[in-house]
Amino acid sequence: MAGNNSAEIRVAGIGKLFVANAGATAPAFGADPATDWASTTWTNLGYTTGDGVTFSKKDKLEAIDSWQSVSPIHYVYSARDLSLKFSLLQFNEDTLPFFMGGGSVKAAPAPATDVYTYDIAERPFADARALGLEFTDVKAGGTTAVTYRFIIPRGQVTATDDIKLNRKGAATLGITFSAMSNGDGKPLATFLMKDTQYSASV
Repeated sequence: MAGNNSAEIRVAGIGKLFVANAGATAPAFGADPATDWASTTWTNLGYTTGDGVTFSKKDKLEAIDSWQSVSPIHYVYSARDLSLKFSLLQFNEDTLPFFMGGGSVKAAPAPATDVYTYDIAERPFADARALGLEFTDVKAGGTTAVTYRFIIPRGQVTATDDIKLNRKGAATLGITFSAMSNGDGKPLATFLMKDTQYSASV
């Protein structure tokens, strides 16, 4: 609702990231949102850095000029880029292949024990996934907690940051995940909000 309302200010105090096979849908809100993702469909990517997630939406417009005007007379949308940028702190069988672009971690052959291998492909392959983001504002405007979910049903890692290995800080897997078309007429991404502040406008 328009106007000054501090109850509508959101702070992403607690957040989580999940990955699943392309086309996966978000879980329904249950009595306890913390347990909704507890299935074999979605995998929790674990700890991220304190920077959290950077949400980016960029639309590219092409100007149409005319002889009669020095200003554009119309704009045509030529592209839409919707992406999430974040840095994972955990290295495991889920996060490393996600960062590297697919494949899997395997156990090394005997007699090796507790040794695992991950092969980086000679050339990149498409690795379409679904990505889920959830954050909770524990004290939203002094009211009860609210939970937001953002689902990209189909996308892939389109950029990665350098992995810095040093004694001054934890190594991180910096990822930019971009949404891809999920089919004609289907949404590029979806917000789900367990937030009573929207009830007045629906």
